[in-house]
Formats: sequence, structure tokens, C-alpha cells
Amino acid sequence: MVIRKHVDIFLNDLLAGLQPQRPHDHKTELKPSAQPIVQTQWRLTQPELDELRRQLDYLLEKGFVRPSTSPFAALILFTPKKDGGQHMCIDYRALNRVTIKSQYPIPRAEKLMDQLHGARFFSKIDLRGGYHQIRVNEADYSKTAFRTWYGSYEYIVMPFGLTNTPSRFQLTMNELFRPLMDKCVIVYLDAILVYSTTQEQHLKDLEAVFSLMQQN
Repeated sequence: MVIRKHVDIFLNDLLAGLQPQRPHDHKTELKPSAQPIVQTQWRLTQPELDELRRQLDYLLEKGFVRPSTSPFAALILFTPKKDGGQHMCIDYRALNRVTIKSQYPIPRAEKLMDQLHGARFFSKIDLRGGYHQIRVNEADYSKTAFRTWYGSYEYIVMPFGLTNTPSRFQLTMNELFRPLMDKCVIVYLDAILVYSTTQEQHLKDLEAVFSLMQQN
């Protein structure tokens, strides 16, 4: 009954496009002496080019990236997936070396586990496309640029691989679930654990969690 009431947050087309801007859009602050990072893209195989085109089409359709004239240019890497496919990665290591590191804390697992004392009912929720639900600060679009055979593109949503993205994601999740933290919710990056002492209370806690997610 609780899931039926909030079925829209489980729909496959939830990420039909850009999510709204939020107070904690991702920023990439560079060290004072930093210059634009330019990397030369090496030759890709035909299967890699096919996968690049497929993923670019998807990202453009969703509005997650846009064509770019940025002076920054990261290169693309492909890594094998367990299903035999190819996973496209942007190599931001050079950019990360000149980025000021966030000091926002990621919670320690043992501290999180302490909160579960006495709980008997649990539900785990994984956010689909979590990073892509956070926008990049508009002034920093250009820093995310990557170069391809088909031109340069830059991210409008938070990509994987930037040094401070885990901290930014944790901050966003903490702000969202703050009313329920230390009561019935543990948040670790894109994983949400709802815990309760009784089944009746667990349904109430799930209702509270889903309501917060629906509002945001």
C-alpha cells in the first residue's frame, strides 16, 4: 500500500530529463595556479566508437551533456562490463590533481551500524542514476568537458570521476534526509537504509521516506 501510494518515484522514466537546480549544485574549485587541462584522445576501436555514439546519443537526449567549446578537454576510456559490454569513463585524473579537495565527511560504516541497535525491520533503497540527479554549477560546466571523435561535450549533471562528487552527493543526501536521520534512516552515498523496531512503525517510516523523496 505504501509503495502504491508513491509509485511514481519507482517509475523507469523518472530521469526523463534534467532535475531541478538545488542549493548544493556541484562546484569544481581549482587551485590558484591551475590552467585548463587538455588531454589528447587516443585511437578507439570500432566497437568503442559504436558504444561512444550510443552513450553520447543517450546523454544528449536526456540533456545531461551539451556540445562544448571549453578550453578543458578530458579523454575517454572504456572498461569491460561483466555482461561483455563496454563502460565509458571520462578520465578526470589530471583535473582532480588541480582541484581543491572537499573536506565534507563521508560517514564511517561502524558509526552507521551503531544506529541499528534494536532494529528488526529493514528496507534498502538504491537511487537510480543518483549522480545524474545533481546538477553541475553553471560556472563549472566547462571544467567537465571531454573530447570525442564527434566533438567536445560538457556535463550539465554531475559526472562520475570528479574528485569531490562523493562528498557533494553525501551532502545532498544528508540535507534531504536530515529530518529522519538518527531516527529511522541511514544514508551512505546513493544507498538508503530504513530501519525500525516493529513492522507497523516500519511502514510509517517508509511512508516518511517516500514522502521526502517525492517532494524533492
